[in-house]
Amino acid sequence: MLQEILVKLFERDLDKLRDEVEAYVDEADLWKVNGAVTNSGGNLALHLVGNLNHFIGGILGNSGYVRDRDAEFTDKDLSRQKLLDEIDRSKPFILAALGTVTDEVLASNYPIEVFGHPMTTEFFLVHLSTHFNYHLGQLNYHRRMAA
Repeated sequence: MLQEILVKLFERDLDKLRDEVEAYVDEADLWKVNGAVTNSGGNLALHLVGNLNHFIGGILGNSGYVRDRDAEFTDKDLSRQKLLDEIDRSKPFILAALGTVTDEVLASNYPIEVFGHPMTTEFFLVHLSTHFNYHLGQLNYHRRMAA
């Protein structure tokens, strides 16, 4: 049951990410930073996609994805279309990987230790969902403040 819920939540939230990127009136605003706000909307979008591609697509789905976490925060001025393409390209791999997660996998330890200690896959996937929504909220505020 949790697996089905996670698939629905990640699908919904990837669609929301796409909607947020599309909602920037001026494409250049995706890359604005200001004072203590050091992550642009574009970098938040890259980070969210990279994070899920790595932890769900790569680790659970064996997609072969190789993460460049630094680039998620240092790449600048990519086109809106490039960001949308990254979201669109990633979504099927992420959802397919989640679709293979059984109750047995959920109850077992996540294949790598992310926080320096073992945790169940179930716990880590719920963490990834809350992490995604934390940054999605930041992106929403960034978009509205950048306009």
